[in-house]
Amino acid sequence: MFTLDVSDDFAFPDMFRIHMQPQIPPAVDIRSVLASEWERCREKCAIHPGDRIAIGVGSRKIPDLPQIVTCVVNRLKHAGAKPFILPAMGSHGGGTAQGQIAILAKQGIVESVVGAPVRATMDVAASGRVEGIPVYMDRLAHEADGLVLINRVKPHTDFTGPVESGVIKMLAIGLGNRTGADGYHKAAVEKGFSHVLMAVGRHLLAATPFLFGVALVENQNHAVCEICLGTVREMEALERRLLKTARTCLPRLPLDAIDLLIVDEMGKDISGAGLDPNVIGGKGTCVWSDDRPVPDITRIFVRDLSVATKGNAMGLGRLDVATEKLVNKIDMQTTAVNAITACCPEDCKIPLTLATEKQAVAAALQTLRSYTLDDLKVVHIRNTRDLGRMMVSKGCLPDLAGRKDICVVSTGSPMTFDQTGHLADAL
Repeated sequence: MFTLDVSDDFAFPDMFRIHMQPQIPPAVDIRSVLASEWERCREKCAIHPGDRIAIGVGSRKIPDLPQIVTCVVNRLKHAGAKPFILPAMGSHGGGTAQGQIAILAKQGIVESVVGAPVRATMDVAASGRVEGIPVYMDRLAHEADGLVLINRVKPHTDFTGPVESGVIKMLAIGLGNRTGADGYHKAAVEKGFSHVLMAVGRHLLAATPFLFGVALVENQNHAVCEICLGTVREMEALERRLLKTARTCLPRLPLDAIDLLIVDEMGKDISGAGLDPNVIGGKGTCVWSDDRPVPDITRIFVRDLSVATKGNAMGLGRLDVATEKLVNKIDMQTTAVNAITACCPEDCKIPLTLATEKQAVAAALQTLRSYTLDDLKVVHIRNTRDLGRMMVSKGCLPDLAGRKDICVVSTGSPMTFDQTGHLADAL
């Protein structure tokens, strides 16, 4: 930890509160849409009475997930099947079965809520090879009579391609458990992640008892705005289409160039990368990840880890400054497991660590271009999922003038800190 002497006359910028109100696709009625999609797909899926069907559910925070899972469980039961819930989250939860069950429970995915037992294992079964890459499948999924996966389709945090985060990635990485996820990330170092994902995903669609995927898109208000069921033959084309829709729903920062971004919290519950690179841009931290030149942010300061991330600090390598408070909350074991499995130790490098938030902001400001308080561009957000409200410095206002989706709701007030050096501005 480094202590910076910040003089009483150090000049911090005035900050203005703004609201962003982008055009947002409306939320859907989950039950009615799922019912309609089920009727469309039911006859295309070979479901027999007594079939043991694994329903894969991931670790990401998805709106209305218990309701979606319950609807799927009930439909399968009505068809005479015996569904059970299976974590499909690679190495998350510390790479343990109990850790993954706990993650599902935190999301309300327990038998008493969804009506199906939750089972988990880290064991895998071999499922052949593709392009020389050994392919693995969760043992319980491999032994099931049928497989259903539920996941959100969205742009990935580290790579770009025709298919990114969604059902196919869950099939390959999520159900590969730590063994598969580790091997695919290693292959991605050489071949590129998108290429590996598509090769393994296509292989598993054909080689497993995959019945259908429940693919959903989330709007900017974190509500489900589209749900589709896709069978084996439909899944890839469906994901390609939904990914284009999901890109239009990505939260966006209001400027393409920012001197300092202040973020209240980061964590795996907010983004798989802690901070979503689709929002913050920047160079890819992993050897297999892509650069995102927009927005161009010179310095990033994150104030804290989210409670739900439980010490997993993946994404720390994107920060320029942090505080002792944040660093002391890091679960080094959980973070290391995630980083090693992802072949991305760069993503958990500890940044310059200051004693207080006041010192951290001052350190960041001292390492910028030559600026004046009139042209300095500082943006303060809660996290990369919640961009409806934020604080911006005076230098940002000319770029925001005339935008119909942005409303400045306060006059400028100085960025202030309490006696302990804690940033007092609240979002």
